[in-house]
Amino acid sequence: MTTLLLAEHDNRALREATVRSLTAAAALGGEVHVLVAGRHCGAVGESAAGLTGVARVIVADADHLAHHLAEPLAALIVSLAEGYDALLAPATTFGKNVMPRVAALLDVMQVSDITHVVAPDTFERPIYAGNAIETVRSADSTKVITVRASAFQMAATATATAPIETVEAPAATTDSIFVSAELSQSARPELTAARIIISGGRAFQSAENFNKYLEPVADKLNAAIGASRAAVDAGYAPNDFQVGQTGKIVAPDLYIACGISGAIQHLAGMKEAKVIVAINKDPEAPIFQVADYGIVGDVFEVLPELEKAL
Repeated sequence: MTTLLLAEHDNRALREATVRSLTAAAALGGEVHVLVAGRHCGAVGESAAGLTGVARVIVADADHLAHHLAEPLAALIVSLAEGYDALLAPATTFGKNVMPRVAALLDVMQVSDITHVVAPDTFERPIYAGNAIETVRSADSTKVITVRASAFQMAATATATAPIETVEAPAATTDSIFVSAELSQSARPELTAARIIISGGRAFQSAENFNKYLEPVADKLNAAIGASRAAVDAGYAPNDFQVGQTGKIVAPDLYIACGISGAIQHLAGMKEAKVIVAINKDPEAPIFQVADYGIVGDVFEVLPELEKAL
């Protein structure tokens, strides 16, 4: 069995989600080839070649691939699909944008958000906001799969590098064009890659309080800041802070949930954290059912004390 893994990157470095997805690709058995598509992305290809489990790296470097639009990426993957038994990508915004189009062009089903490889044709994936695990078997000759990266370990660094080859990308089309990108800039760690995350919920009552009480603790811990859907919907935090089923799936070493009740959709995005600490003044809040440590108290009182202790 031969698998092609689409690498997520920023033309400079591999995203952690790709390194974790490589572990899932290796579990399928056989060779794993990594596709690095972008512009001036040679360094990314070299990084991928140095990972354990990579048999070959394929680099497609072209101007129209610079911004990773779904249409040219899908056309590239489909042009390479013959000879591959499985096509994989992380189940991030990037992967969710590209792989459904690949599946449609190949006229096959997509197996989404897998958390475990049972066999080369059988996978486990969460449903009902993670409250049930579904086992899916695909009879398609080419399997299109997205991987919940947080469910897999990071691939190790290899002792020898894999060979790198270049391919020509299909010609650019006018189906879509890149106009502009407005990216949030922050000195904090990226939410999906952070080792420590401190998140706030509806209890903060305002955006001013959200920043006033969370940021000092986050600074002391060098943590990323997250938010529940309720906090985002109320305007306390930007949309890219949202953790949950409709936000970002995270699996940090430490997750501190402040003033978050523990709605199912939020738990689906963070319950894979190694250690969960919950701070909530309601002792019956559902978040305490998944927390390793719980503090029953008002966030406006507990967080300043925590900052002092740090």
